[in-house]
Amino acid sequence: MMTEKSFDQPFAQGEPNDGFAQYFSGQSYLAPLAEGSVPLHNVTFEPGCRNNWHIHHGQEGGGDQILICTAGSGWYQAEGEEPISMVPGTVIRVPAGTKHWHGAKAEQWFNHLAYITPGEGLRNEWLEPVSDETYQQLASKGE
Repeated sequence: MMTEKSFDQPFAQGEPNDGFAQYFSGQSYLAPLAEGSVPLHNVTFEPGCRNNWHIHHGQEGGGDQILICTAGSGWYQAEGEEPISMVPGTVIRVPAGTKHWHGAKAEQWFNHLAYITPGEGLRNEWLEPVSDETYQQLASKGE
């Protein structure tokens, strides 16, 4: 059942993602699902919410991010590439060192599972917000 602050999804929505709020335009929620060498998180985005451009760094084959859409509809975009529409069942592999962003479509909630492949020297580099102009151009794609 969809309410103002949640929507149907297969995993717990989690708490407001306040620890990373400075890197998001809009409200997101974070629920840790598994800890250990490959932590798995459920990330939920309210309509219009998106994260800043960012890069996951890693060494020795680690640092790739895997995104698995489980509910709603969102966008993924790597720098210099066309955006990809994400719907339930979409899986995206983001190679380490790739500048990218992801988030909900303007009128849709969006949910994905996210994890980073293990490796040495793992870190995130948070960059500039996705401009409103860039984001609003996606609405013209009819998605």
